[in-house]
Amino acid sequence: MKRSRKIFMSVLLAASLAFPTVGANAESTSNTSVEKFRVYVEASNQSTKSALKDQYKVRWELTENGFSTEMNDKQFTALQKNKNITVTKVQIVTLDSVVRATQSKIAAAEYPTHQTPWGIKAIYNNSNQTTTSGGQGINIAVLDTGVNVNHYDLVNTVEQCKDFTRVVQITNGTCNDAHGHGTHVAGSALADGGSDGAGIYGVAPASDLWAYKVLGDNGSGYSDDIAAAIRHTADQATSTGTKTVINMSLGSAGNDSLISNAVTYAYNKGVLVVAAAGNSGPNQGSIGYPGALVNAVAVAALENVQQNGTYRIADFSSRGYASTDGDYIIQQGDVEVSAPGAAIYSTWNNGGYNTISGTSMASPHIAGLASKIWSQNPSWTNAQLRTNLQNRAKTYDIKGGFGASTGDDYASGFGFARVN
Repeated sequence: MKRSRKIFMSVLLAASLAFPTVGANAESTSNTSVEKFRVYVEASNQSTKSALKDQYKVRWELTENGFSTEMNDKQFTALQKNKNITVTKVQIVTLDSVVRATQSKIAAAEYPTHQTPWGIKAIYNNSNQTTTSGGQGINIAVLDTGVNVNHYDLVNTVEQCKDFTRVVQITNGTCNDAHGHGTHVAGSALADGGSDGAGIYGVAPASDLWAYKVLGDNGSGYSDDIAAAIRHTADQATSTGTKTVINMSLGSAGNDSLISNAVTYAYNKGVLVVAAAGNSGPNQGSIGYPGALVNAVAVAALENVQQNGTYRIADFSSRGYASTDGDYIIQQGDVEVSAPGAAIYSTWNNGGYNTISGTSMASPHIAGLASKIWSQNPSWTNAQLRTNLQNRAKTYDIKGGFGASTGDDYASGFGFARVN
């Protein structure tokens, strides 16, 4: 695949970006009979659906007889009384601020203080690593708050830039990130050091970036927008005949059917889905969705601290269930692999750099690694690639941190998947 050199116009709070959780209902607490909110309408048949589409403006059609739209409380209540229609409020996904990290924000005009942050050196298993490579021909779709695609270390990687949050269903050529989270995530996955090679490097800098804005500038968004972006990614991968990795450093406490069905759709089309485990640790059973889904690779966060001879799982990193320890089988709610996620230095939306923490930061390390491996083995299916990631993780068992132990455990999963 040829890498696009087109420069697009673009522009979870800065201090503490972490894993999203489900917020309150979308409707306003005042004037509920007038204020509109997002819902998903599922009709019993095509004719009922067609009649409803004449009454409401369709946003996304994610099921055969369903679509998302907006309506007020009076309309919502009326539809609930119709036995031929199921109407549910669309979940709001928001970034929370559980994880705090010391800021080291660098202005746009400055070079990074270090080109290969600790997480990059760790995943390459080389403390002397100065640059990175790999990912040719593989797409990494970053579904997030958008990406500053004009960032010096990202601009040459951009192939697609789309916004799923606007009134128009998909806005091409814009994926503005006024938040910073998405730009940071993209940098860890595939920053290429810039045209002069003096910038920062991600895991797989030759990958192609699909920057999909699914969360607003305040770090919140709707599950139907996210589900639509997941399905669009899969369809784009199919139509272009290319291998694609989705990174979702986002999620919710509950299993949203729109997102879970979209993840299954993408996985069945050959896309590898990588997601943050969440920042609700160290309690058991705290993995967020979509990371908790069987068809998504849930990534836990490592700290740059050695304990029991290995890196340590961060206390904030969500955990699975101790009852499944040692089985090396991925079940719903399991951590699959671990990667650097604490005090991660990467690209920022002001054109500079920033240090933040969270499993949101761990996930793109694995997405980048997956891209690098897939590029070297283009005949592999997403399932074969996933097995390879698991096998790599087994070779570096994590024994540090609450709940971490020898072998497959509920804190670190199979272990730390690395390049070497």
